[in-house]
Amino acid sequence: MDSFEDKVQKLKDVRVFLLDMDGTIFLGEKLLPRAKEFLDYLRSSGRRFIFLTNNSSKDKGSYVEKLKKLGIEAKPEEILTSGEATCIYLKSIGTKRVYLMGTPELENEFRSWGIELTEQDPEYVVLGFDKTLTYHKLVVGCEFLRQGVPFIATHPDFNCPMENTYIPDTGSMIELMKASTGVSPKVIGKPNKEIIESAFKKFNNEHDKKEFAMVGDRVYTDVKTGINAGICAILVLSGESTLQTVEESDVKPTVIAENVGEIMDCLKVIDGKN
Repeated sequence: MDSFEDKVQKLKDVRVFLLDMDGTIFLGEKLLPRAKEFLDYLRSSGRRFIFLTNNSSKDKGSYVEKLKKLGIEAKPEEILTSGEATCIYLKSIGTKRVYLMGTPELENEFRSWGIELTEQDPEYVVLGFDKTLTYHKLVVGCEFLRQGVPFIATHPDFNCPMENTYIPDTGSMIELMKASTGVSPKVIGKPNKEIIESAFKKFNNEHDKKEFAMVGDRVYTDVKTGINAGICAILVLSGESTLQTVEESDVKPTVIAENVGEIMDCLKVIDGKN
């Protein structure tokens, strides 16, 4: 692992932090140590951040409320879900009509971006984390794929962690549709670079790539996302991955920190406040 001085050097250009949440800022229903202090320092030092999540079943407001309960005040524009990232991607290529398989919250997200939801001649079939999935939706979606309509999925996670268990996530639904049609989707969410490119657009492309860092607790999703997008990839050891995980992986973080508090310590040195 790098020395503290090496970490400081690698973080000196970073002005925008793209933050995973569970395992990075909170763990389950508990705020992780020094997380609020870290976020407060980013604000006070003029740096920027966005919370990034692959969960496309919820809207930004749900995450604002969850963070508020943990003592963190966040604005809707400081949340980027894979659902919104998919909307940003679709709008960037001029999409107007899609057949969407998603929750009412995701439907509202698409409508807010001016994308029409239709079962008539869609330009794309879009699959989100659809907790309201029905057989009718599957039949219609698969038929469009057989007709050659392109397929997009918000994210690739096979399971969504719940308290003491897991439930099938978008990746599992992808496999079902792929088994029926032989068609695989373009995937937008982590670890794919498209979700980071959507974050660039949220900041109106005001920052160079070297000014961005992806921060998360999982090597194969968070760290790989940063690497795929060509930005600084920071692994925090406050959640799932360990140093052994890194040793066993071909995915190598730019920086490894004990937690987001250590990142803050590095920034304070950069700012001459330590």
